[in-house]
Amino acid sequence: MEAKNLWQQQMEQLLLEVEQQITFHENDLFVVGCSTSEVIGKKIGTAGGLEVAEVLFEPIRAFAERNKILLAFQGCEHINRALTMERATQQLYRLPEVSVIPVVRAGGSMSAYAYTQFQEPVVVEHVQAKAGLDIGQTMIGMQLQPVAVPIRVSTKMVGEAIITIATTRPKLIGGVRAFYG
Repeated sequence: MEAKNLWQQQMEQLLLEVEQQITFHENDLFVVGCSTSEVIGKKIGTAGGLEVAEVLFEPIRAFAERNKILLAFQGCEHINRALTMERATQQLYRLPEVSVIPVVRAGGSMSAYAYTQFQEPVVVEHVQAKAGLDIGQTMIGMQLQPVAVPIRVSTKMVGEAIITIATTRPKLIGGVRAFYG
């Protein structure tokens, strides 16, 4: 099987499993971090490309549409992991826009590709997403609401990239295990 077809199948399978485990509400924010370099078996930030991002983007977009959730694509460290999203999402969440356009070598291929696919793309510095998908250890945890809860799926990798998925839950305040003394 051609690598691109395999990556697409892996994405579709893991996203179906995510849907079975996370209850989304309309307009929940879902963050995606993706190293296309890691997908092709190279060190993060060294060899990725838009062609890999294109293959992975469509299943993610379809997943978001099915679940009526909003996407934010985390960029690389060269843009301080800023996030690309639709202007409507930025306005709904009242997030300040920052002045940068992600490109392959400063922002990352997935963020750069998302920027070209959105109707009115903007970049923001930080979000607190309901859940997220990390492809290739891009460190999306900084973009999640507290408290992150790992989600386990049977698909452990997309290509050569390690997959980490998390949802969040409200903080538990008090309760039977709380200590007040």
